[in-house]
Formats: sequence, C-alpha cells, structure tokens
Amino acid sequence: TFPRFSEENRKANQALVDLLGNIAAERNATPAQIALAWLLAQKPWIVPIPGTTKLHRLEENLGAADIALSDDDIKQILEAVSQIEVQGNRYAQQMQKMVNR
Repeated sequence: TFPRFSEENRKANQALVDLLGNIAAERNATPAQIALAWLLAQKPWIVPIPGTTKLHRLEENLGAADIALSDDDIKQILEAVSQIEVQGNRYAQQMQKMVNR
C-alpha cells in the first residue's frame, strides 16, 4: 500500500484535488487535464507520461495538450500548492529504501 493514499491521508490531501477540480470546472476540463496541462506548462522538456488502460482516458489525457493555462492559473496553482502540506509518504517504508540506490 501507499501511505499517501490511505483514507486518512486522502482526506487531508483533498484540498489539492479540490483546487484542480475548481480550475477544471472553470475551463470545462477534467482535473486530470488541468494537472497534465500544468506539467506541460512548466518547461518545454517536461513530458508527462500518464498511464491508462482505457481509450476514453487516453483521449481525455490527450485533451490536456489543448489547454493553455494562463500565468494567473499557474500562479494560483503554485500559491495554493505552497499552502497545502501533502500528508503521507509517497512509498511504503520497504519501497522507500529502494529510492536513489
């Protein structure tokens, strides 16, 4: 299991999901598309690699390339993220030992 996705930590981290959902609603997009569009807006050499097994999710993910976030959108996301303390470790303790080996 991944500690960050435990029920307790998911509730604590919901603020970030809500923020992306609010921006998505304003843009007639999905939260996943906003997250991917934000990654695409960071640097030209950053290429998100979303995983999916469903064609409709692939099409949804590709739609992120058509979303141009404004400087204000990016600023809003960065400001909000800086105020949200993500709860829970990314990996279980045993898996964390394998990172940066």
